Amino acid sequence: MSTRPDTLDLSLAPPAAAASHPPLAGGLILATLGAIAFSGKAIIVKLAYRHGVDAVTLIMYRMLFALPLFLAMAWWATYRQGGGRKPPLSGRDWLGVLGLGVSGYYLASFLDFAGLAYISASLERLILYLNPTLVLLLGRVLYAKPITLRQLGGMAVSYCGVLMVFGHEIHLQGEQAAWGTLLVFLSAVSYAIYLVYSGEMVRRVGSIRLVGLATSVACLCCLLQFVLLRPMSAALVAPEVLWLSVLNATLCTAVPVLIVMMAIERIGASLTAQTGMVGPMSTILMGVLILGEPFTVWVAAGTVLVIAGIFVFTRSARLRA
Repeated sequence: MSTRPDTLDLSLAPPAAAASHPPLAGGLILATLGAIAFSGKAIIVKLAYRHGVDAVTLIMYRMLFALPLFLAMAWWATYRQGGGRKPPLSGRDWLGVLGLGVSGYYLASFLDFAGLAYISASLERLILYLNPTLVLLLGRVLYAKPITLRQLGGMAVSYCGVLMVFGHEIHLQGEQAAWGTLLVFLSAVSYAIYLVYSGEMVRRVGSIRLVGLATSVACLCCLLQFVLLRPMSAALVAPEVLWLSVLNATLCTAVPVLIVMMAIERIGASLTAQTGMVGPMSTILMGVLILGEPFTVWVAAGTVLVIAGIFVFTRSARLRA
């Protein structure tokens, strides 16, 4: 399993023995809470932008507060998980951790934060929700993996939904919406690259250990980026930015990672992924209630198309498996 600071790759999670974990309701509640918590990231970022902070500084603070949590995760997975110390990583493994941390967490997170300065939280969440389709397309390009007609149909419906919401936003905001959409889409591509190449390392290193180490690398990259691109005076931000960054690092990053792990243990990765479909809806609802973003027929129709398309796409993938 992998966690970008706003989503999970449930396809890499170890299979759960559903029969040995009967409390279905508890698992569904955990999966729902995890999806909602992850979705809150975009809302917090948009709120922070109202206080005059830029993407470089904002992601620096988010990663600064998240770094101790990720280091603790890596330490626990190395020395405590499974009752014994894991073997040290080889040089090849460390190179893999470095590459995955840069592509899957640093670039993906920074591009996402930068894009949110130009587009609504609703559109951002819908774009990121296309991630499984990007993984499949990369698998096709890199490994010649087949794509079924049902999967193509689901992809087409989902992308039509995103284009519908994008067309509405570009009509309202002009080329800024196009630039923000491109940045968030590149964020999704960067994370999809991580997922494609992380499978072997997950099996060799372990999912929690890999997540802890790779995200720690990303945190250090974000801190170094701030030191290189901004004067230290840029660290003087409004107190609201600091509190929002703490919430982002904990409530929208570390906490949902643990919650979703617990959900997978109880109800399995497949059902947890299906429950995660509440994520786009919760983002849109919070965007309307907290940010005052408009909820139009275009947003509603586009969201329905994206969720329906991804449902068909993922269901086809599970049936094929």
